[in-house]
Amino acid sequence: QVQLVESGGGLVQPGGSLRLSCTASRIITSIYSMGWYRQAPGKQRELVAGTTPRSNTNYTDAVKGRFAISRDNAKNTVYLQMNSLKPEDTAVYYCNTVPPEFRFWGRGTQVTVSS
Repeated sequence: QVQLVESGGGLVQPGGSLRLSCTASRIITSIYSMGWYRQAPGKQRELVAGTTPRSNTNYTDAVKGRFAISRDNAKNTVYLQMNSLKPEDTAVYYCNTVPPEFRFWGRGTQVTVSS
């Protein structure tokens, strides 16, 4: 059974940066397209960044130019570098395959952007 564990969240001021990590318990990052999703209070979970096994990337318009997704297949890890953070980026961030597998959802990591 695959487990995905997210880490790296926290409280940051507007304009600040965070780097999220997602480590898989088994080798999946080199096989599947992987993505970072987020869910803000009262909103649906949304895909914000994705990367294919060949490291092609795509982003939702709200984070383009500020977030960067990357992967280290040797470590079974996917990263999300988040720069120029805004209060509207506040959410719980999750990683999963793209499209997502229900059984892979982890607990996520909380990102709060506030002064």
